[in-house]
Amino acid sequence: MSETTSRANPRTPEFRMASGLFQSLRRDLITDAFAYRPLAPMRTDGPVVRRLPGRIRPYLAYLPHAVVGFVALFVVMLTSTTSGEYIAASSSLVMGLVAAAPVLMTLVRPVGAFWAAITAVAALAVVGSSSNDVWPWSPGAFVSYLATVTFAAMRTRPRAAGWMWLITLGIGIGIPVVLGRGEPVEVMPMAFLLAVSLLVVTVRNIRREAEQEVSAQQEVTAVERDRRTLLEERTTIARELHDVVAHHMSVVAIQAEAAPYRVKNPPPELEAAFATIRENAVAALTELRRVLGVVRSADYEAPDAPQPTLASLDGLLANVREAGLGVEKTVTGAVRELPPGVELSAYRIIQEALSNTLRHAPGAAASVEVSYVLGGLGIRVVNAAATGDVRPSPGAGHGITGMRERVAMLEGEMTAGVTEAGGYEVAVFIPVRGRQGEAQDAAPGQAQGSGQSA
Repeated sequence: MSETTSRANPRTPEFRMASGLFQSLRRDLITDAFAYRPLAPMRTDGPVVRRLPGRIRPYLAYLPHAVVGFVALFVVMLTSTTSGEYIAASSSLVMGLVAAAPVLMTLVRPVGAFWAAITAVAALAVVGSSSNDVWPWSPGAFVSYLATVTFAAMRTRPRAAGWMWLITLGIGIGIPVVLGRGEPVEVMPMAFLLAVSLLVVTVRNIRREAEQEVSAQQEVTAVERDRRTLLEERTTIARELHDVVAHHMSVVAIQAEAAPYRVKNPPPELEAAFATIRENAVAALTELRRVLGVVRSADYEAPDAPQPTLASLDGLLANVREAGLGVEKTVTGAVRELPPGVELSAYRIIQEALSNTLRHAPGAAASVEVSYVLGGLGIRVVNAAATGDVRPSPGAGHGITGMRERVAMLEGEMTAGVTEAGGYEVAVFIPVRGRQGEAQDAAPGQAQGSGQSA
């Protein structure tokens, strides 16, 4: 039983805890310890700095750098004057530079400066005097180490500050034991002052992180508020559209259905015309409800009804023929299944082009050409000039804009303009990337399209 348990749980909770602590230490103080992290300039938009003259504000951005430099200079002077009477002046200056180097290092490599401070303390403890009260820290090394750890903790996470304090406590106890000089209890002044300093720095870091989180949350809240406002506006627009357009379309459908019964023995052509009007009105209401559903809700899910494709093109042409537009269809190339987005966009482009013909060129005939070519799909819709006494309906150009947006979305090309005969032509090419489609286009015998006409 014990062997089975040990195999199922090879690691005890104590082992996992110790492993987690070691992983934390490695992430905070070992991994990328000497990474280059220059101290960024201070912000100059604070409430205090804004009250100062504008000429000195840019220089105040480098106030933290100046403070670090001043502390390093103070460490050099303190170490040089307290190194002892038996040490030469040049050696005192070198010791001062060694003690000040970790302080300056916090400007570019804060975590690496902590390890450099430990090395400097050990070196100065070996060559320095043991007569001070806080050995292994001489007065200069004491100030240097305290400042270095404080500056490094200001630029790291709170957990790293705790590790620094524990390592400092271990160094203060271990160096006297290893070198046989001083007493381990002499670490207490450094441990106490460093604990106070790191506590203040940790509170500051936690408060700054909390302020950043609050600021980020406020930004998210503002975005959500704007999104909710936009959704409310869209809902209002959708409601107005439904009240105005859907009402009139419903009236049209009802009147078209009831009109044949108001005429005695109506001709079949009249009944077919009213039936077409009702079908178009019902279809328009369905499309309107689908669009209004998208406008009303940001997370609206479209119904699972199949989207129109080029296979539905004959039904569209029959519909416009019943509306009075003479149209012919020509298909060239090897007919194949295209991506759904291409199929839907091609259908909508042809639908919009024929609708424009009905509005702007009443009485004219139109032709639709669909070309399955190598690498894409070609569409060409051409109509003649308007004939008859019916005046064209004015338009705002949104139809052409919508077609261009669909083509641009599929990275295609589109041209639209007046023909020499006075009509209008819309030509579109939509690229289709796919080995299967290209292989079908390139197959012998399929590249010769026989022009199917409808």
